[in-house]
Amino acid sequence: MAIALNGPQGHFNGKIGNLVFYMLNGIPVVRRIGRAGKPSKAQRSNHSAMAVTAQLLGNMKDFIKLGYGLQAKGTPQNAHNLAVSFNKKHALKGEYPNIKVDYNKVLLSQGVLALADDLKMVKTATGIEISWNPDCERNHKSYDDSVMIMICHPESNSGHEYLNIARRSEGRCFIGLGARDIHQQVEAYIAFRSADGEKISDSAYLGNLNGEQESPEEKNNREKYEQVKKRFDQVADLYYGQIKENSLENMNDKAFRHLRKEYLVLKEKLGQTPGKPG
Repeated sequence: MAIALNGPQGHFNGKIGNLVFYMLNGIPVVRRIGRAGKPSKAQRSNHSAMAVTAQLLGNMKDFIKLGYGLQAKGTPQNAHNLAVSFNKKHALKGEYPNIKVDYNKVLLSQGVLALADDLKMVKTATGIEISWNPDCERNHKSYDDSVMIMICHPESNSGHEYLNIARRSEGRCFIGLGARDIHQQVEAYIAFRSADGEKISDSAYLGNLNGEQESPEEKNNREKYEQVKKRFDQVADLYYGQIKENSLENMNDKAFRHLRKEYLVLKEKLGQTPGKPG
């Protein structure tokens, strides 16, 4: 049941038939409720891309809130939705079911403030040293802009947000890493935010440390794929061997029909199993 909060001419709040009425950031919204059927390959691909994006951004909530907050202001969107929308579209690679993050294309903030030149990241024995050119003579940069750093550890699905780790004028900062984190895959990003919070820069990818490692989930997927692939290869050899040797009459016997069914089932399963090399 829906309720007309402001009388018969006002916006409804609730459900009428297969429609749901509600307010989103002060804007009246209506959406239709559909009955879910068996998902198509395109739908499964979309769900997988959304899951990969959600996992990527799951440890960046405060960074994202600042990074896309100004852009979201005055719209029905929120910062997280904008970040998901951009990175799902631009920062993924591969085909379903092997969709992965393209870390070089991830964007964690969008704005008009200028980035710094000469961005560098160096690994030390105890952490990471990040540096930039502190020059502020052009592009409306200011010495007291805040420096924001995002450190991601995809292997452990964790991350560290540094929302005000230094000033632009300092030209460098140091981030200590523990014994576990310093040997993990590291993906790092930097952005600059004005002191009054009214401007922010696009984020920049600082690079990777320790290479791109295989996560426990990726290892499990690879092992499952290899098991299915091994059985598929065995069945495919038998299947095509019998096609080559048998007459058309023998291809209709029960044993061959079972073999053909297993071949087709394994072929479909192999196409839907994540973990394919490359």
